Amino acid sequence: MLVTTLTALMAPCLAWSHDGYEHDVSHWIADPWMLVLLLASAGAYLLGWRSLRREGNASKVLGCSRIWMFSGGMFVLGIALVSPIDILAERSMSVHMTQHMLLMLVAPPLLVWGRPVVAWLWAFPLAGRRRIGQAWIASRFHRTYGFMMRPIVVWACASIMLWFWHIPFAYDLALEHESVHAVEHLCFFMTSLAFWNLTLAPCGRRQTGHGAALVMVATFFFHSGLLGALLTFARTPLYPPYAGGAFGLAALEDQQLAGLIMWVPAGTVYLVAMLSLFASWLSAVHAYDASAHSAGKPPT
Repeated sequence: MLVTTLTALMAPCLAWSHDGYEHDVSHWIADPWMLVLLLASAGAYLLGWRSLRREGNASKVLGCSRIWMFSGGMFVLGIALVSPIDILAERSMSVHMTQHMLLMLVAPPLLVWGRPVVAWLWAFPLAGRRRIGQAWIASRFHRTYGFMMRPIVVWACASIMLWFWHIPFAYDLALEHESVHAVEHLCFFMTSLAFWNLTLAPCGRRQTGHGAALVMVATFFFHSGLLGALLTFARTPLYPPYAGGAFGLAALEDQQLAGLIMWVPAGTVYLVAMLSLFASWLSAVHAYDASAHSAGKPPT
């Protein structure tokens, strides 16, 4: 459903770009420096994959599916950050909401499964990887990282960022100042990356128990859906910068569409994640019972 919504929103984007507002092809790249960063990240991933391939570990560490996942995540980031969506988000709240959903619900899970950090590390020679590891431990950032990646901390940070940046004052400030807008995007993306890193169990090793992961996704699904419902059923426009409306929609209609995007397509993503987690939990319990039975232990 999110893809359908994105397609529907891109139609007026294309029309807008051909109706005399923007004819310079450079306007199709909202932020050239961001494009450079994305290309550099993809290039480092490729170097890491080639290094793993030379060592004969590519298929074990970065299989074909993970490469496709990473590629998909980078493509979605490109759509969200350097396509006309980033420009049109200043005119339309529904486009802006679509951009946020891409940064929170589509790109992060794809990148988590793509394991970019592993690939980026292997882009360095062995001596370089050792120095990076030693520097990481010596800096003691790993302790801060360990604390910040606790489920309750990740859930709280992601929740606070979601609600804070939708307070009218903060939302309007992000639209008025490009630097604040960049911070907003970074907050959404980084907290979502941590959230899905905990709940999707990359590398086949669950960092969070199935029960805790289900609670994280279910509760986030509930309060993010509540925010979407509040935007959908609000009787007045909440964000002055969008007072003029966009694409033939009145400001209130545009806000209602934004709320629906956060409520329905985004809710579907969380629902699918919960069903997947529950199925994985049942599979893990079944595998444990089978192994316990073969070992003569009582089942769970």
